[in-house]
Formats: sequence, C-alpha cells, structure tokens
Amino acid sequence: MKIVRCAEPGRLAFEEQAAPGAPPEGWVLVNVAHVGICGTDYHIFQGKHPYLAYPRVMGHEVSGTIAAINGPVDMAVGQHVVVNPYLACGNCPACRQGKPNCCLAIEVLGVHRDGAMSEQILVPAQNLIPATGLSLVEAAAVEFLAIGAHAVRRSMAGPGSRTLVIGAGPIGLGTALFARIARQCVTVMDVDAERLAFAARQGFLVIDGSKGSIVETIAERTARTGFDVVFDATGNSRSMRSAFAYVAHGGVMVMISVVQDDITFSDPEFHKREMMLIGSRNATRADFQHVMASIRAGKIPIDELVTHRTTLRDSPRDIAIWAQQKSGLIKAVIDVAGSG
Repeated sequence: MKIVRCAEPGRLAFEEQAAPGAPPEGWVLVNVAHVGICGTDYHIFQGKHPYLAYPRVMGHEVSGTIAAINGPVDMAVGQHVVVNPYLACGNCPACRQGKPNCCLAIEVLGVHRDGAMSEQILVPAQNLIPATGLSLVEAAAVEFLAIGAHAVRRSMAGPGSRTLVIGAGPIGLGTALFARIARQCVTVMDVDAERLAFAARQGFLVIDGSKGSIVETIAERTARTGFDVVFDATGNSRSMRSAFAYVAHGGVMVMISVVQDDITFSDPEFHKREMMLIGSRNATRADFQHVMASIRAGKIPIDELVTHRTTLRDSPRDIAIWAQQKSGLIKAVIDVAGSG
C-alpha cells in the first residue's frame, strides 16, 4: 500500500510498504478515506513534538470504510467510520476513571505508533464510531473538533460564562464553537489578522493581540474583572504564561496547548484569584459523539473550516509548504481514497 512517512524532521516521503493484512482478534481493517492535517503533524515534520520517535507515519484525524473485521463487532464491512486514534490500556488509574484520553500507556495513532497517512490501517474495534449522517470529509474533522469539545467540558463553565479563547487556529476555533454551543459568551484572541477575520465572520467577538496592551484591552472588555474562563490553544509558551493575568477571580484557565517548555506563573496572583488551572488532553468517546451530533445539527461550519485539500501523493510537498505558509489556512485534509 502507499504511505507517507516522516523519516526525520524536515523529510517526508511518499512510499510503498506491505499492507497490514488481516486484522487480529478484536481489531478492524479500515480503508482510509480522508485524513486531516493537524498542528501536531506540522510539529512532527518540524521536529517540535515532545512525544515522538522517528520514523513515523503521521495522521490521527481519520475517516474510512471498514474492509475486514475479526470478532463480534456491531459494525459491518463497507460501513463508514470515524477513528478514535487514542489507544488506551484499559487498566491504569486514568482508564479506570473513564479517562482513556490520558491513559498512562496511551498510544496515539500517528504519534506513538504509525497513523493513517496510508491506504489502510488496523484499529481496535472499540476505537471506531459509525459515521452515521456524516460525509467522509466531515468524519475526518471530528477528532480535531473533539479536542475543543473536551476542553470546554473540562472547564466546567456554565451558560453565560465570559470566555476567552486564545489562538484562532483549528483547535482554538473548535473550542470557541463548542463554548458557544455551551451558551458561553465567547471572545477569540489572536495576532493573525486573517484568522481574527475568520473568527469574526463566525460571529465571535475578537481581540487583536498584536495591538496595544492586551491586559488593558481585556480590562476594558470585562469591566476590569477578567474572563471567567480562559482557554489557551496557541502552542506558545509565552502566551500560556501571560494568560494567567486574564483570568477573573474565581475563574478557570484551561491549557489545551502542549509545549516542551516549562510554564511558570506568579503564585500570589494565582492564589488571590483562587483560580483553577486545568490541563486538557485529547478527547473521549463522549466528546466525539457530541461533535458528531453537533455537525449533524448544522452547528459546525465544516465547509468553511476545511480550507485546503491535497492527495496522499502530493501531501509531502504540501505539508512542507503549509508548515511555513499559513495564509488562508484553517484545516487541510488529505483525500487518501482518491489519491491513487
């Protein structure tokens, strides 16, 4: 089968390797249809991901069609599916608490083990969700949107909360959309004019972080009290450190970003606010299902979020370009089934 492999930072190759063959007991063979290209994939290409060993076949935002099943599974060959790429052990403390998204021994497809930038992939049956009512492009968008949906759920913030999402990339926009679905009052901040314009077209209030004093702007927007909820989806350690100052007393900060740096903050400022600091990692099956229901209900503008498309053959060239040139780019998708 054809694959795209990242042999080392800065080097992607369109190659062939043996197909995975028949699935083992409890697993399913999936013909990959579409794969979303994530910020994680750009970081892997650029050598910036903290949890990865090379070489690696990337790709964890996946839709496909069932090709073969081994074992009693309530799905059928030919069925369209969304792939949950988080393979969990099922036995560690996190798994026993119903949090396989942060399993002690988690293996994420495309990160800890080879992923779906390939024509076929083997997946545990329990990691497949029927893509009922979704196109295969929409199904490939579910995982990245579930990251934001999970972060919103982690915040425990109720309707009417004044919410700031920092970073208007795909994860930040997904977070903003699901915060709005949760009936929060959402403002989006970024330094990129194109992304801010996109967020404004989606009906969000925006703050241009490249102009003036951010602290003063936030004070003006919030009657000098700060935001009840702050989500950081920038992947920028400086932004993550600064965001503590934007949180209201009694508020919460949710770190969606993961960086290799240490994040420091003022302990007196943290304590006087009695603020909560929450990490948000990956997503759960419930988040996937929430996203799928929201897409079916017409609440998520997939056609506007998916701005770029490529084929498996052309993706090494295009990923290298898009890692540097992000003008107009929100979400890129690889059409694997149609790439020949």
